[in-house]
Amino acid sequence: MQAPEVKIANSSDRDAVLRTITLGFAADPIARWLWPDPATYLETMPRFAAAFGGKGFDHETVYATGAAGKGATSASGVDAAAMWLPPDVNPDEEELMGVLGASIAESRMGEIGSLFEQMDSFHPETACWYLPLIAADPISIGQGLGGTLMKHALQRCDEDGLIAYLESSNLRNISLYERHGFQTIGEIQAGDSPVMTPMVREPRR
Repeated sequence: MQAPEVKIANSSDRDAVLRTITLGFAADPIARWLWPDPATYLETMPRFAAAFGGKGFDHETVYATGAAGKGATSASGVDAAAMWLPPDVNPDEEELMGVLGASIAESRMGEIGSLFEQMDSFHPETACWYLPLIAADPISIGQGLGGTLMKHALQRCDEDGLIAYLESSNLRNISLYERHGFQTIGEIQAGDSPVMTPMVREPRR
């Protein structure tokens, strides 16, 4: 079977990418811990994803398969997407906190703040490529799209000679990341949250 084409997602693909990320995280343990109510999740996740990884659109580091309807099997036109941030580009923290504050009860914000503080503590201090979000439309799971997207982006990491970093919000995905050279460096957990796993990959020469 021919490997799916990976393209740089541009501004015209933005909505399709955010829809696919939202679909792909619909059963994610951390995402649904944040927003257990389905309506709140569906309304909030696209805005959260845009704040978390949306700066990648400006730097041409959001990658997609099936973008712009080319060979896509999902209704969104994007079968899978990976929202990478290049070195020295960070999520929009002000927007993230605004989205969280508007969608989550104030009584929960302490433990959610702790979760994000722990994420910051594991984030490498040296220059790195950061993967905030990667997901496939559930209808396309099992086609190897996540691996294809990882391989594509990690070639750039290796060319730059820089480490790659991510936090796995689903324990089921750790084996995928390990196959691509990531190693677990700790554990993130706050209050009654599921476990999040920070992982780092050294560049390959």
